[in-house]
Amino acid sequence: MEGLRHQVRGFGSSTTWLCLLLVLVLQNCSRVLSDSPYLVGMGSYDITGPAADVNMMGYANTEQIASGIHFRLKSRAFIVAEPDGKRVVFVNLDACMASQLVNIKVLERLKARYGDLYNENNVAISGIHTHAGPGGYLQYVVYIVTSLGFVRQSFDVIVDGIEQSIVEAHNNLRPGKIYVNNGDLLDAGVNRSPSAYLNNPAEERSKYQYSVDKQMTLVKFVDNEMGPVGSFNWFATHGTSMSRTNSLISGDNKGAAARFMEDWAEQNGVSKQTGHANSVDFRSLHLSSVLPRRVSTIIPEPNEITDDLMQLASSYVASGGRRLAASNITRRIRSTQENTAKFVSAFCQSNCGDVSPNVLGTFCIDTHLPCDFNHSTCNGKNELCYGRGPGYPDEFESTRIIASRQFLKAADLFNSASEEIQGKIDYRHTYLDFSQLEVSVSTSTGGQQVVKTCPAAMGFAFAAGTTDGPGAFDFKQGDDKGNPFWRLVRNLLKTPGKEQVECQAPKPILLDTGEMKEPYDWAPSILPIQIIRIGQLVILCVPGEFTTMAGRRLRDAVKNVLISGSNGEFNSNIHVVLAGLTNTYSQYVTTFEEYQIQRYEGASTLYGPHTLSAYIQEFQKLATAMVANQQVPTNVQPPDMLHKQIGLLPGVMFDTTPIGANFGDVSSDVPANSNFRKGSTVNATFYSACPRNDLLTDGTFALVEKLNGKDWIPVYDDDDWSLQFKWSRPSKLSSKSFATLEWTIPEDAASGVYRLRHFGASKPIIGSIKHFTGASSAFAVR
Repeated sequence: MEGLRHQVRGFGSSTTWLCLLLVLVLQNCSRVLSDSPYLVGMGSYDITGPAADVNMMGYANTEQIASGIHFRLKSRAFIVAEPDGKRVVFVNLDACMASQLVNIKVLERLKARYGDLYNENNVAISGIHTHAGPGGYLQYVVYIVTSLGFVRQSFDVIVDGIEQSIVEAHNNLRPGKIYVNNGDLLDAGVNRSPSAYLNNPAEERSKYQYSVDKQMTLVKFVDNEMGPVGSFNWFATHGTSMSRTNSLISGDNKGAAARFMEDWAEQNGVSKQTGHANSVDFRSLHLSSVLPRRVSTIIPEPNEITDDLMQLASSYVASGGRRLAASNITRRIRSTQENTAKFVSAFCQSNCGDVSPNVLGTFCIDTHLPCDFNHSTCNGKNELCYGRGPGYPDEFESTRIIASRQFLKAADLFNSASEEIQGKIDYRHTYLDFSQLEVSVSTSTGGQQVVKTCPAAMGFAFAAGTTDGPGAFDFKQGDDKGNPFWRLVRNLLKTPGKEQVECQAPKPILLDTGEMKEPYDWAPSILPIQIIRIGQLVILCVPGEFTTMAGRRLRDAVKNVLISGSNGEFNSNIHVVLAGLTNTYSQYVTTFEEYQIQRYEGASTLYGPHTLSAYIQEFQKLATAMVANQQVPTNVQPPDMLHKQIGLLPGVMFDTTPIGANFGDVSSDVPANSNFRKGSTVNATFYSACPRNDLLTDGTFALVEKLNGKDWIPVYDDDDWSLQFKWSRPSKLSSKSFATLEWTIPEDAASGVYRLRHFGASKPIIGSIKHFTGASSAFAVR
């Protein structure tokens, strides 16, 4: 009995200690949960489309056909989730815009993987508006005419890449914190339609210092254990630093800025404790002509170039082309560079409708005098008026400069971000038929009247283009009358009815796209609108390009509803950002006053003069439902027209080389016994095959290798700013083709012995596609 009593006393003592330990554990867990209100996950994946034969999306220039890669395109995603509650996904694409059909198919795949976890309500997919990516991935006729219809290869790689980036972000979900910061960037955008902007009320314009939005808003994602893992920011400027004659696939200024930011974080390291990059000299990275490095293999710096090193380089001649067993060899080479967790940084688009990155102004290419203010013409011709970027006349330099300016501001905001995002996650989404939406608007007497939006239509000034990429013929911006000849041409396609003409007035209708249905719909009518909330950050997802003032009005309207109706849940520290070109594409949205001027943006505002009023009305409904914790019904759904798509782009028939040559052989080698200084350019040309045979997704067509002992180590690839992959045919119908690798040697490249290597895939007349590679002769870099 006494022994049992002793055992009980011992057990009680042990129980006490266990209880105390449990309390401590629970307190610690509670502290972790309170410190980490969210789960945060980041992901990215290659979406580079066909680098040959496909028309690029954006300028609608039939002669702008892809023929190589400036740097690769990516899908970047973040997921933020409450541990036991709601979650949201935001995807930023290095693409011209989001596509309704792409969204539909991505959501189908997510449902197959995750059930109802991710759906149209909590997933947003946005485009950066580069005009240097392959087209043919949208489903409406007017957006795929110049690409000869639907291009399945363009479509598939984007859908695949979005899915993979979301999967990666989902798998990376871990406890973390989010910070928000904002600041002004003054020299990365100007208003390209100032005459339309000036038609807005003077009282309204007086509220703003600039005719474009200068504020960048950045969110910083911090993993509790790993430290900072990424950032997304929103800033308005067009992806038109690269011109309408460029043929290399490129993410333009925003895609380049994302690479600069990711390189900066990876190369300099981001401290877990401070959340700052270790290098305090980040501003020196891109202020000079230094070209950023993508593949960060660390290779020792040898001594100055010596005769022995020159002799060593001369001993390595061109390897000659050889077959590869499979394309995964190419992928494996690239994958070996990414053994650690990626830092993901996205530069998202905002209300960029009238914002140009060509900040030096618009000039006539014949006289070099400023263009006409109202019509952007030169002696009456719009095709002579071009905007000039800061690197004029070098479009690559203009792209680098505008990208660097965005990167430097983002890095500054990233390092100084201290406002933590706190609060619940929420979202609202609905589809609306914008072809016949009733809208209540104010009258001049102060009353209210009900008007309607119109079926989609594009005005004559649409064909004039912009100062970033002028159109052709005798169209001009600011045209509210039209032209008798082009009316006759228009009527061969579709003559707009009296009701449509009156609804769209003062827009003279060039293409009545909303009422053109053959062979299938030419323009969308059912559009998504969406609000995503993460604490005090509110993202307005819009399916078009809002002008500066249109975006301001929408943001202010939603902000007022959220603050006034939330019983203090929202206050003046709310951050409302507008994510343009999101979830689908429906061209432009101007203010009512800007619409009257009928410059390009007004002519491209599809649903008539009350389009912005319709957006404001419907977003106010979403915001009201959010603060009232009510759901928003959806009575319509967008069409899935994948089965109707027509593609007229011919496939690759077969590839050949000259007699006696192999795929991968050098046709024009690096000069023998050559050495190059940093900053100079070296190139080699190879017998190649059509890049459409295999996109080498997450791989590379081009590689710079450096000799390290007896091994050749890959140091730069075609996702690197400094290395360009250029593809060409001797004639349009030729089965022969060439790949030129052009490397501008970065100032921070290590001195030593290098060579250029090309990868590709050829299609024989009979049989399956075969992969190949070949290398140039070696050369020295000093």
